Amino acid sequence: MRFNIEQRHLTDPNGRPVSSAAAAVSFHAIEAESASEAIVGFASEHRGEIIGDIMKFPGFQAVATVRNTEGVYTLQVAPSSQKFAPLT
Repeated sequence: MRFNIEQRHLTDPNGRPVSSAAAAVSFHAIEAESASEAIVGFASEHRGEIIGDIMKFPGFQAVATVRNTEGVYTLQVAPSSQKFAPLT
C-alpha cells in the first residue's frame, strides 16, 4: 500500500523551535504494509529514533514523533490514492 507522509519539523539541529512554518513541512511517499510500518521505515531510512508510541487512527492513519541529527519532527501518515509510476 502506498502512503503519503507529512514531515513537520519542530526543532532545528540545535534544538531550537523552528521559526518558519513554511520551511518546516515536507511531503514524502512510501510503500508499506501498514501506517505503522510506513513510519518505522521512514524513520529508519532517515536514521531517526521514534520518541514514544506510534498513535494509530482508523483508516490506515498514524502519527509519531521522531528525532535525528536534523532535529525533532512529527510524521503524519495517511493512505495515498496515487500509484507509483513504473520505472522505464
